[in-house]
Amino acid sequence: MSHNLGVAHFVAQIDTVGKVVLVFLLILSIASWYLIFTKSLANWLEARRARAFLDQFWQHNSVDTLAASMQQAKPDNAFAHLADEGVAAMRSASGHSMQKLAAAGGMSEFMTRVIRNGIDQESARCENGLTVLASAGSVSPYIGLFGTVWAIYHALVNIGLSGQGTLDKVAGPVGEALIMTAIGLAVAIPAVFAYNAFNRRNRLWLAKLDAFAHDLFVLLTVGNGADEKNIKADGAVS
Repeated sequence: MSHNLGVAHFVAQIDTVGKVVLVFLLILSIASWYLIFTKSLANWLEARRARAFLDQFWQHNSVDTLAASMQQAKPDNAFAHLADEGVAAMRSASGHSMQKLAAAGGMSEFMTRVIRNGIDQESARCENGLTVLASAGSVSPYIGLFGTVWAIYHALVNIGLSGQGTLDKVAGPVGEALIMTAIGLAVAIPAVFAYNAFNRRNRLWLAKLDAFAHDLFVLLTVGNGADEKNIKADGAVS
C-alpha cells in the first residue's frame, strides 16, 4: 500500500482545481527563489562595490579631484550614484544656472533636493521584488489550506461512494490531501525569511547611505563655498 501514498500518486489523482492550486504554488515558489538568489547576489555585489568606492572616495584631497574622478568612472553602486548626482549639481551651480526654478532657495536647498531625490530613488529600487515575497509568504499557506480542504472533500466523497470507511481507506486520501498544506508552507517559509532579511538589509543600507549623504552635502556645499559666493555675487541667487 505504501506505493499508493506517494506524492506522484497524489498528483495523479487530483482534479483540475487541485492542479490549478499546485501550479499557482509552483509559480510563487519559483518567483520567490528567483528573487532570493538574484537579490542576494545583487546586494552582495553592490555592497562590495560600495566599499571599494568609499575607500577611494575618502582618499581624494579636494572636491575638484573628486569631480575629476567622477567624470572618469561610471557609477556602479548607490553611493557612487549619489556622489555623481551631487557633483553634477555642484557643476550646475558653478555654471551659473542657479536661477532655474529647481535651484530656488540657494545652493544648499538645491543640493539637499538633489541628494534627497537620489536617496528616494535608491529606497524605491531596494523595494523591488519585496511585494512578491510578502505575497508569497502571506497567501501560500491559505492557498495550500484551500487545496487541502478541496482534496479532503473529494476524498470523503469517494469514501462515501465506495461505502468503505475503514482506517486504511481514510488514512491514504487524507494524508495525500495534507500534502497541499505542506507545499503551501514550503513556499511560504523561505519567502517570509527572505522578506525579513531583505527588509533588515535595506534599513541598514539606507541608514549608511543617509549618513554618507550628510557627509557629501557638507563636502560639496562647504568645500564649494567659494563658488556659491561667486554665484551670489554674479546675481544668480537673489
